[in-house]
Amino acid sequence: MSWWAAPDAPDAVICDGAVRSGKTLATGLGFLCWSMARFSGAKFGLCGKTIPSLRRNLLDGLLPAARSLGFECREKISKNLLIVRDRQRENEYHLFGGRDESSAALIQGVTLAGVLFDEVALQPRSFVEQACARCSVPGSKFWFNCNPEGPGHWFYREWILKAGERRALYLHFTMDDNPSLTPEIRARYGRMYAGAFYRRFILGEWCAAEGRVYDFFDGSFVREPPPGEAERWCVSCDYGTANPASFGLWGLWDGVWYRVREYYFASREAGVQKTDEEYADELQRLIGERRAADVVVDPSAASFIETLRRRGLPVTKAKNDVLSGIRRTADLLKRGKIVICPACRDAIREFSLYVWDAGRDEPKKENDHAMDDIRYFVSTAAAGDSEGFAATFAERR
Repeated sequence: MSWWAAPDAPDAVICDGAVRSGKTLATGLGFLCWSMARFSGAKFGLCGKTIPSLRRNLLDGLLPAARSLGFECREKISKNLLIVRDRQRENEYHLFGGRDESSAALIQGVTLAGVLFDEVALQPRSFVEQACARCSVPGSKFWFNCNPEGPGHWFYREWILKAGERRALYLHFTMDDNPSLTPEIRARYGRMYAGAFYRRFILGEWCAAEGRVYDFFDGSFVREPPPGEAERWCVSCDYGTANPASFGLWGLWDGVWYRVREYYFASREAGVQKTDEEYADELQRLIGERRAADVVVDPSAASFIETLRRRGLPVTKAKNDVLSGIRRTADLLKRGKIVICPACRDAIREFSLYVWDAGRDEPKKENDHAMDDIRYFVSTAAAGDSEGFAATFAERR
């Protein structure tokens, strides 16, 4: 937090590593102390994937700590602006969201004395480079924090591997760097992840995703639902015409979602394609006499969604962030919050065949149709029903 005070200090600091290792608060406090000690009447940038995630991940923890140090912090939420005052010094901190390539335009035209990027690996390169280019004030510096992604990620290649060339101080964090975590909490986080996500978020490695996506999945995750009526029903749909279509029927018993039945149709194997109306008939047969609280559908299936809505079904477009959905699914499986029933043979088959596309940090587009509908269900419907889930996976996107 005080690296900037050294003679001939670097131009930037990069903090990466494990989740819950303290890097967000450390960079936030360091950035605030540096900016208030070095400038007055200046403008700074605080950048996250989105402004809501930036407020949640950075400001919710930073502002109470800053006030305890004697800083006067005043937010203008409608203007996405934070004003900080300390004795005779006052600076402005503008909040920016770097969701996609178009976000670079949001930061053009402003002159900054420094910028902090929270979860920089989730922000597009064009946005990050545009924000850095706005820092033309003498003495300006860059602050970065992130969890690791794949080794082909642009930030790893252009900043971490070239930290010396860019005059950047590189600091790697582990959970041991956070004194507030007990051994029990560290162990719990270790149980939450598997495969590449364990290496990235627990060990803090920039590693390639390889092998099976759900490499821990075996027969222990397959069992029948409890006796009696489910508290709630939901359906998840991955729609396909040339590609297979996969629908899952989910029932909720005592806080656990069971995939009790499924419908899976591969048109290429059958030698015939089905229409939207025929698929809607199959979905309603899957539901039967049950009352579905929600029908979560592939967001790209516009015509199928319209067909279901005309039939009066409660349709929700699925959230479709692949990597976040896979992480959530793995977490709920390992915590016993979702269960696959023996009748869902195609889902069980795909769990054994769903693999990473080597070198691309994404799954192969093969044997993924039940996997997609399960991911849609978890991200869109199951997340809010799992105790502790929102706290565990507060979106950093």
